[in-house]
Amino acid sequence: MNKTALVLVSGFAIAYAGFAHQAPTVLSVAPVPSPAPRVQPSPAGTAATQVAGKWVEEKPGAEPRYKDGKWITITYSRPILKGRQAIFGSGAEYGKKVSSGSPVWRAGANQTTRFKTEAPLVFSGKTIPAGEYSLFVELKEGAWSLILSTQPHLQKYDPKDKTATWGSDNYDPKFDLLKTPMKLSKAPVSFDQFTIGFVNMTQAGGTLAMWWDKEMATVEFKVGM
Repeated sequence: MNKTALVLVSGFAIAYAGFAHQAPTVLSVAPVPSPAPRVQPSPAGTAATQVAGKWVEEKPGAEPRYKDGKWITITYSRPILKGRQAIFGSGAEYGKKVSSGSPVWRAGANQTTRFKTEAPLVFSGKTIPAGEYSLFVELKEGAWSLILSTQPHLQKYDPKDKTATWGSDNYDPKFDLLKTPMKLSKAPVSFDQFTIGFVNMTQAGGTLAMWWDKEMATVEFKVGM
């Protein structure tokens, strides 16, 4: 082998040996993004408060802790206007659209709205024992009424069941434990998503409030003995 060939062969061998000792190239592959979770058309919501408790300083100088409070919770679905105007309507048609033909409104969407209290509550002089109830609203123009009912309710829609409620379907007034007027007023803005909340609360009671579109409805209650 002549000198030129020897140099070429030797150079190739050295280059190959250097390449063989290099770390392998790792190709970077971008992860495939997971699909975003599907948001329900009327997302689930919860309104909650605690009453009848007290703030206690357990040790001198320690931060006070809230103890012995009783929960009041409302679980419901929260429909959205999605550009609709005057959602409750007017005149003879008032409330019919949101109630879907039922004599009462489910105060939300989907399943029956549920009201749970760990303390007895007093609405308009009527004491509601601690427990869990279905919540409905009777809609009349200028006159809403809050209803708490003991009627059985469905966890899953069953068109064959005509005794338990799904939303306000199959509603039967014979199960009403409470029916009391709500105070109505016009909101200064339009609330896009139906909202239930507690306002002006003390440990002795407060106000249950509902807002949707430009309607505001409230009812006061006290903690019972």
